[in-house]
Amino acid sequence: MADGYCLECGLAPAEPDGLTHPDAGLPRTGSQRPTAWSTTARSTGVSTGGRSRRGMLGAGLVEVPPVPYKDPAQAVLADPVVAERKRYCRCGEAVGRGRDGGPGRPEGFCPRCGSPYSFLPKLRPGDLVGGQYEVLGCLTHGGLGWIHLARDRNVSDRWVVLKGLLDSEDPEAGAVAAAEKAFLAEVEHPNIVRIYNFVQHPDPRTLRNHGYIVMEYVGGHPLKDVLAEHRREHGEDAALPLGQAIAYALEVLRALGYLHSLGLLYCDFKPDNAIQSEEQLKLIDLGGVRRMDDTESAIYGTVGYQAPEIGGMGPSVASDLYTVGRTLAVLSFPFHGHTGKYVASLPPRDQVPVLREHESYDRFLRRATARDPYTRFHDAQEMAEQLTGVLREVLSAQDGKPRPAPSALFGPGRRVPTERLTPRDALLALPIPQPRPSDESAGFLASLTVGDPRALLTALVSAPADSPDVRLHRALAHLELGDHMAARRVLAGLREDWRAEWYLAVSALGSGELREARHRFDGLYDLAPGEAAPKLALGFCHELLGDLPRAEHHYQTVWRTDQTYVSAAFGLSRVRLAAGDRAGAIAALDSVPPSSSHFPGARVAAVHAIAVGREPGDLSERELMDASRRLSRLGLDAERHARLAVEVLRSALDWVLAGHTSSARVLGVPLDEEELRRGLERAYRTLARLADGPGERHALVTRANAIRPRTLF
Repeated sequence: MADGYCLECGLAPAEPDGLTHPDAGLPRTGSQRPTAWSTTARSTGVSTGGRSRRGMLGAGLVEVPPVPYKDPAQAVLADPVVAERKRYCRCGEAVGRGRDGGPGRPEGFCPRCGSPYSFLPKLRPGDLVGGQYEVLGCLTHGGLGWIHLARDRNVSDRWVVLKGLLDSEDPEAGAVAAAEKAFLAEVEHPNIVRIYNFVQHPDPRTLRNHGYIVMEYVGGHPLKDVLAEHRREHGEDAALPLGQAIAYALEVLRALGYLHSLGLLYCDFKPDNAIQSEEQLKLIDLGGVRRMDDTESAIYGTVGYQAPEIGGMGPSVASDLYTVGRTLAVLSFPFHGHTGKYVASLPPRDQVPVLREHESYDRFLRRATARDPYTRFHDAQEMAEQLTGVLREVLSAQDGKPRPAPSALFGPGRRVPTERLTPRDALLALPIPQPRPSDESAGFLASLTVGDPRALLTALVSAPADSPDVRLHRALAHLELGDHMAARRVLAGLREDWRAEWYLAVSALGSGELREARHRFDGLYDLAPGEAAPKLALGFCHELLGDLPRAEHHYQTVWRTDQTYVSAAFGLSRVRLAAGDRAGAIAALDSVPPSSSHFPGARVAAVHAIAVGREPGDLSERELMDASRRLSRLGLDAERHARLAVEVLRSALDWVLAGHTSSARVLGVPLDEEELRRGLERAYRTLARLADGPGERHALVTRANAIRPRTLF
């Protein structure tokens, strides 16, 4: 730790019962309401599974082009003027506009409300502010006034930025400045511009003091300009590469999570308010920051980014996260109408190519920008974790390289259905939600080593408390025993726990209520779009319902991203085989890595897919040779080798009996009827010698006698 944040990820420390666990409230239904959701944010964290350090964008997953450091001396405006089209009074009236061909006045009085306005810089080059900061000139004009560049004569002539007020007579602007002074003294984070001081300086024209915030100079470009430059190079409707846009959002979520941990809300995030300098992103323009319990201060926001409930409910953690979702949408696709037609919604998915291509990203954005604040992400950490999962998926879809990472919500997959799938197979294969470390029976449950569900039910009777995790363990045991009614009775009292919804979906799947299961898992996918488990579950549902394209889509998404979910590879093979794509099915099995414990099973399944159970006219000599080579290299024990050899030789015999001829050999046996019969006889007799009992041995000997070539005596 340094200055209150981690040197690896730039995050404030999580509370002991942090949101890396299932009790974070991550997936919950829209009807559920978390308690104190606007005031209980915790510090953020993103598990990157790769390189990540301060000043390095991309979460260790994606390279973001650096923005060159901008020399501050060259950033000063030669002629600091606010364009007339950008001059507005605080009441919204256009002011300072030209008439009859003449220029507009940069200061004066609003014709609607009579308030004074001024767009002239209050500071001039050479002014010494606070007896310490020498003004060099203006950098830009923001929502709260001119921003000036200066040198700090007391600290090694370092560059600083002085941010003034839009109008010295504006009471709301003055209140914002005072609020900044109080709040920003607490802020210290690598992704937030640093505040050095707050000083006063007299205006010689009015003899009034003006307040200035002294900030760190960040020599880069706002994301708004990064996007504009990208569009100049690639076309007006170009968007940033999706990985790059997500990388920016992850940095922003770190910063917002830190502010939330201090009880502060940012309120007005948008592409203008984050600057990339080299390989670092910083939040700037903290003028709208306010405390979570502040119900009096003016609320600052921007149309197209501000959450729709602000007028009635005020700002909150949920509304801050909404602004990140809206900004991400603006950066990642040409979001026409984001301040008009779609001011509080997103375009239909089928109208946006990047949303059509990346379903998980679409679902992420729709949860992040949901109209109902209670259905959005609970806090910045949850949102960042899910977005990181989506990023891994997006990048894997782009280059085909898996990017696995442990889930904070689910354990690993369990059993792996291979050549066929039943509802019970699916139930036993799906991952189990992680236990809650804060559960009062956590220690007792961690000590349990029983695997049999009946024994587990017996052991749970001795639990120190009938805690939520004890009940979830009991429900799982009932599900594994096939007692779905008992499981649902247990789960009925846990509806506020998202894990109960998961087990209800698993129960529907295991009991064959496939459409109900699909509906529930689809809702969980909406709520946890960065997780693999709901997608794997939907793959099972669609396969059992016979919707092979949708099943393939989900299996492919999971397997391409994380090859620890081997069930997805076998599912991909099954649905492709059922759809007639034999080559694709075999390719899925061949992609199971040698390091997997299911590697031998995948190789056996590939031999089956190539040569077993096929019509002779649909089988080629090349495929028979391929099956033979694969089986010879498998290194199976004698019994398993003999059983698979019987199936391959049987297919070869059927192929020869259909009239095909060849001089090749299969498993060392010539493709000749008499030789293949002898090979099958030997294989059956091998199995007979290895049989466990006389009944099985007799049956195998009978088969051997039936298949052997006929002889004359």
